[in-house]
Amino acid sequence: MANEVVQRRLASPWRVIGWGIAVAIVLAPLVAMQLQAPGVNWTLGDFIFAIVLIGGVGLLLELAVRVSASWAYRGGVALALAAGFLLIWINGAVGIIGDEDNPANLVFMAIIAMAVAGAIVAGGKAALMARAMAVAAVAQALVGAIVFAIDAGASAPPGPVKLLILIEGFAAMWLGSSLLFRKAAAES
Repeated sequence: MANEVVQRRLASPWRVIGWGIAVAIVLAPLVAMQLQAPGVNWTLGDFIFAIVLIGGVGLLLELAVRVSASWAYRGGVALALAAGFLLIWINGAVGIIGDEDNPANLVFMAIIAMAVAGAIVAGGKAALMARAMAVAAVAQALVGAIVFAIDAGASAPPGPVKLLILIEGFAAMWLGSSLLFRKAAAES
């Protein structure tokens, strides 16, 4: 009986689709390199970084699905993971403030660290997760306002207004995650 439950979970179509997408994302640059696509030149380190980052996000999302049956809770986790993933990915690829070598971009890693620390302290409890993600949202919004006010990264594309929109878009993702966790807490 227990073996049947394990088999059903392993063969879940959503699980297969999710991990299939993860594999496709990692393999896409390899295929592009074989086709000699311009600008695609990944090293072994790039592939390892992508596998660890995408795999880590996938494993954390699977954990959330197993921990809670609440769609709001799962959505909160997914949105927080998406915000963290995209902040890391964009910063690693091209940077948000200026280029990827600009040390000012480390502030975004600090925001992710705050969200992770908050989630650990919350122990996965929805109400506390909501607070942790709200703190990350406020921190992200403040960074956007400061970057805009001091014209940091204004000399490089995308320009100050689009940069503000990008940074505040991440604040909206953290806030959305907070609101979903709040809804999950109200449901329980």
